[in-house]
Amino acid sequence: MKKRSGNTPATGKKSSQRRLPQREEIIRFITENPDHCGKREIAKAFGLKGDDRIWLKHLLRELVDDGVITKRKKRLATQGALPPIALLDIFGRDGDGGLLARPANWERGDPPVVHIRPSRNPSAVVAGVGNRVLAKVFAAKEDDSHTYSGRIIRKIEKETQSVLGILRQRASGEWRLEPVDRKQPELVIDPQSTEQAQHGSLVEVEIGKDPRYGLKRGFVRDVLGFQEGEKALSTIAILAHGIPHIFPQAVRDAAEQAQPATMSGREDWRETAFVTIDPQDAKDHDDAVFAKADDDPQNPDGHIVMVAIADVAAYVRPNEPMDEEALQRGNSVYFPDRVVPMLPERISNNLCSLREGEDRPALAARMVFNAQGRKLRHSFHRVMIRSSARLSYEQAQKAVEGINDEKTAALVEPVLNPLWAAYHALKQARDAREPLDLDLPEKKIILDEDGRVKDIYVPERLDAHRLIEEFMIAANVSAAETLQDKKQPFLYRIHDRPSLAKQESLREFLHTINMPLARGVDLTPAKFNTLLAQVADSESQELVNQVVLRSQSQAEYSPVNIGHFGLNLHNYAHFTSPIRRYADLIVHRALIKALHFGNDGLTSAEEENLEDIAVQISAAERRAMAAERDTVDRLIAHYLADRVGVTFEGRITGVTRAGLFISLATYGADGFVPISTLGSEYFHFDEARHALTGERSRKGYQLGDVVTIRLVEAMPIAGALRFEMISPARALPFSTQSHHKTGRYKRRSGRNRRH
Repeated sequence: MKKRSGNTPATGKKSSQRRLPQREEIIRFITENPDHCGKREIAKAFGLKGDDRIWLKHLLRELVDDGVITKRKKRLATQGALPPIALLDIFGRDGDGGLLARPANWERGDPPVVHIRPSRNPSAVVAGVGNRVLAKVFAAKEDDSHTYSGRIIRKIEKETQSVLGILRQRASGEWRLEPVDRKQPELVIDPQSTEQAQHGSLVEVEIGKDPRYGLKRGFVRDVLGFQEGEKALSTIAILAHGIPHIFPQAVRDAAEQAQPATMSGREDWRETAFVTIDPQDAKDHDDAVFAKADDDPQNPDGHIVMVAIADVAAYVRPNEPMDEEALQRGNSVYFPDRVVPMLPERISNNLCSLREGEDRPALAARMVFNAQGRKLRHSFHRVMIRSSARLSYEQAQKAVEGINDEKTAALVEPVLNPLWAAYHALKQARDAREPLDLDLPEKKIILDEDGRVKDIYVPERLDAHRLIEEFMIAANVSAAETLQDKKQPFLYRIHDRPSLAKQESLREFLHTINMPLARGVDLTPAKFNTLLAQVADSESQELVNQVVLRSQSQAEYSPVNIGHFGLNLHNYAHFTSPIRRYADLIVHRALIKALHFGNDGLTSAEEENLEDIAVQISAAERRAMAAERDTVDRLIAHYLADRVGVTFEGRITGVTRAGLFISLATYGADGFVPISTLGSEYFHFDEARHALTGERSRKGYQLGDVVTIRLVEAMPIAGALRFEMISPARALPFSTQSHHKTGRYKRRSGRNRRH
């Protein structure tokens, strides 16, 4: 630094010969370092000692007196600046899809905008439009169009909530909000806040104070688009759950600039007759499979199975734009009308997709099994493959059953039959392992060109599905075992055993249907399967399957291994879907590092941050599941909106203190029967028996009952259906006077009372 002499502003004494910073330099330092702006930090930054510190003290006092800066306890900030830790409300997204926030409490003119940085903090992944967050705030760089950037520390529950909904204008001119959350009541909207909106707009609304009379009032904070018809329903779920769906420009640029992988550092497996077997409408192909008989005389009737998985790590490098965005998304999200991918289309559907007849990089597991399906050994390889055929599940199944088409006719003997032979061996090992075997078929929704529900059906479960499932599980186990042997940190896919409380609840329930389960019994997957087998093809099958499902813990990701209870496996990881799951990408990088496959493996920073990454992507997985479920509910509600008054047959799939949840088997939709509409007597809620029972009649309804109900209301935007019970209450094999009752309800003069 240059040296100069000068007088202190207040004392007139000579300062040291050290150069004193200019007034503007002090102000700039405070602005750029909001979390390091005490007097001590400023003195240290500019090397001020002795009398220079006295000079600094007087200068700072002058700046405060002039209103240039403010003092907060021992911290300084430029006037109108945000503190280093601030409470922010996320109000929208920029053109690249990044989150934008403003201070939650701001009383001085126009509030500054804070651009939320992509972060590996678990709180950031679940934050979206409408959330309030506690964030660390930084002064923006000169090339940033925003005043501040921020990193989310955690989400905060709002005292003043904001909600999403569709704006409706009544004939009277009054504006109302139809909320997307079925639990949120309708709001009257301040007309002065609707200038930028129109009837049918999807808006974010801030809820005002409770009025003494009538509905709550709301104020439009942001117009998110015009939403009408079925095509809007997945958009609503995306926005309501804060799912990132617009790739930032830097991510799009990185994807376009990516070059195809070369043979450098790879084995050439292009002559191996791999095939992909996927749904008919699949656009990306993560996995390809190949099998052949093992010619080793030491392994009679054994099999060699190869599973090749798209080498996403070759294109998506740690801490680069595509990686940061993929971590924020956590996984791809699948809706009936669209997919919100984890990676840009050029990566997911092109460079990484194992397309038929095209060279593609892969990480491959080579596994050797004996005749009984027990794995003898395995190895991993970084390879280049060329898929010989793209097949659908149905196409492959028909081929092995003798119904061939032009493509499969030449594949049956050399490719498909060896695959099925290996599958039958692995199935023996699976049956011996006895993973949890719940019978809960999933329905598939087919939309027409206009996005309307065209058909709802349960896809047939084929051996082709099971084959791919077993091969993927085997590869996942092999990945976990390899990394464990190498003592390489990575993410396990874990599934804890049912909690003691859930086990006790299940035990009490089984007692009510004469299926005693002794205390102290080790509830293994095999034991659960024995219970399920006892009720197979009986009236209780659906009921017991549902209750057993609800007794289970939720699977998640963790760097600490506790095993996978449902699959009955000690070591399990997700390795087979890196195009659509970030967890699999982490496992790929871990294998690359542990096996010295290249310089694009897991970094030390990622290893240290595995716990946070696990929490973040587990939360993203739950977010995706909720958004997918909500969209299906909205589609079905839209489909049934013109069938109000029609009676349906359904099954009770949930019993609560407030009423009954009914599932329509034909549509896969759930609706609600409020307890106040069930009858004129008190009803007891029996949590253990999953039942509501009339106090006087001792008749009621239980989980699993098949009932007739009438649709009385359909709310497409909220995805809610309300039913009226037609079936009379039935006699239940227990008394309401047991110790299980937890509440009672009565309908009297249309009012619902709880005592």
